[in-house]
Amino acid sequence: MAPAVVYGSLPDEVPLLLNKNGLKADATNRTYDVKEDYEGNYRFAPIEEAQVSRAMIKRYFNMMYERAISDVVIIGAGSAGLSCAYHLAKSRPDLKITIIEANVAPGGGAWLGGQLMTPMVVRKPADRFLEELGVPYEDEGPFVVVKHAALFTSTVLSRVLALPNVVLMNATAVEDLIVRPDPRDPAGQRQRVAGVVTNWTLVALNHDTQSCMDPNVITAPVIISATGHDGPMGAFSAKRLVSMGLLKELGNMRGLDMNRAEPAIVNGTREVAPGLIMTGMELSEHDGSNRMGPTFGAMMASGIKAAREAIRILETSQVVDGKIVA
Repeated sequence: MAPAVVYGSLPDEVPLLLNKNGLKADATNRTYDVKEDYEGNYRFAPIEEAQVSRAMIKRYFNMMYERAISDVVIIGAGSAGLSCAYHLAKSRPDLKITIIEANVAPGGGAWLGGQLMTPMVVRKPADRFLEELGVPYEDEGPFVVVKHAALFTSTVLSRVLALPNVVLMNATAVEDLIVRPDPRDPAGQRQRVAGVVTNWTLVALNHDTQSCMDPNVITAPVIISATGHDGPMGAFSAKRLVSMGLLKELGNMRGLDMNRAEPAIVNGTREVAPGLIMTGMELSEHDGSNRMGPTFGAMMASGIKAAREAIRILETSQVVDGKIVA
């Protein structure tokens, strides 16, 4: 008979408190031979590979468990979604805000300006949001110019992720919406969006190449859709509203007109179906408004308005276990 296999125990994680050059005790009173020396003698604290796996798994799946019921889910982490998340999280630090982003890299199309050029144009008064974030710009009168669009996007992304009530699940696709009878409709005919159906993006892209790979779900009383105009995963919620019969047809985005497009997006940001707020360029597909091209002020302002709409809904609703009941 083969001898029994004995597994040694590994500490899940050992928090370290180290100075630059010397040794310092960690939380379990161990010491490590570490040194920050860039002349050829840099030494790291030792680690077991399993500790790395456990550190990631524990945090990620604890986050998934805790956010299975969220207060607000934002679909899409482009300029509108991130602006929305920032304003909402700062205004209501008590809310659990969960952002779902299909791409590995958040930011949508806001890493560059127009035609792959780097400057970002923002029409006034949306420059006030740049000031709030601390993003420098050049003033050109009716508009301002950020020297590189990535400066805005990296700044707002870092500000959002630093907020304790926000989590971001990137490389995660929303495959469907949860829809239930609206408790505010006595006849029980009206439908309410009550959550999202999620899957890893790589799984969502390979349903035709593998056998059935079922999704996960997150429930929330308010869903904010910021998936952009039509594209590989763009305008997702607008298109799904049509296919499930909650919207007769798409308005389809009209041609470029900056002067009409930006106010239409900001002023049209609203709850387009019970439980579902739409923001950013996805509205142009839903409503049939113009595109604005490489100006970004409307994305920021629309995101802020979506956050205010979410607060209004939550403050005028009775929510129990992530569901609006009255």
